[in-house]
Amino acid sequence: MKRISIAVAGVAGLFATTAFAADLAPKTYTKAPPMIVDPGYNWTGFYAGINGGYSWGRANTTVAPFAAPFATSLTTAFAPFRQDVNGGLGGGQVGYNWQVDRKWVLGLEADIQWSGERSSTLLTSVGPRYGSTAVGVPFGIGADFSSIATQTANLAYDLQWFATFRGRAGFLVDPQTLLYATGGLAVGEFKYSAQTTTSIDVFNGNAGVVPVRTLAFAGTPASSSDTRVGWTAGAGIERKFSPNWSGKLEYLYMDFGSKTYFGGTVNQADVSFHDQIVRAGINYQFTAGPVVAKY
Repeated sequence: MKRISIAVAGVAGLFATTAFAADLAPKTYTKAPPMIVDPGYNWTGFYAGINGGYSWGRANTTVAPFAAPFATSLTTAFAPFRQDVNGGLGGGQVGYNWQVDRKWVLGLEADIQWSGERSSTLLTSVGPRYGSTAVGVPFGIGADFSSIATQTANLAYDLQWFATFRGRAGFLVDPQTLLYATGGLAVGEFKYSAQTTTSIDVFNGNAGVVPVRTLAFAGTPASSSDTRVGWTAGAGIERKFSPNWSGKLEYLYMDFGSKTYFGGTVNQADVSFHDQIVRAGINYQFTAGPVVAKY
């Protein structure tokens, strides 16, 4: 009798469990969220672009004292001076980037620029009054004359074009924005021209105030255009606005060192040149970034 009761209780429990399960709501199944496809920003690959901007050049010039037609001790040499050589520029660039990890990008870049940097200046130097017995008084002027020598120099500067060959190292602030430093070799075509003139006012004795004669000696015009080599360094920011296209803003400092022009002539001068450049550009990367799936 006891065994029969246990069996009946088990069957009743089974039916109760089945009935409870039937009363539960069925499980709701949902689809996976739709896949969102965003462009990735892979910086690795070749690129090319164009740029334009402005440059502030500085030419530091030292003109050698004139050696003729009279003693240099009787003249006043031109003081060394700085000449502004400013102008617009435009050109193009090519390069290659390696994105070494999520934060760092290394690269090489070369550019060539047309430059509108030109400037000219006229210098004047007046020497002391000296007597006719001094060495260098021309044309046998008598002992009762005195003279004042005036020197002028018309100088012109022109940076016609330049190119740079640089390395780049940058940090990704976010996948689209690169802050970078850059530096390397600079090459430029620099033209320097000089025209000197010497005039001597001859007076009738030391007390004379009105010249009785003016002697003029025009120097031979001289011009030299040569390729100068220097260095450059700077920094910039570049931002991608699509996988292939980016815009940049860049600053460069260039230094072309010093060169002596027209050595041993009345036009001899030492000219050093450096430049500061701000330019904006746009690049096209030929290798597009990968597609990244996000959920």
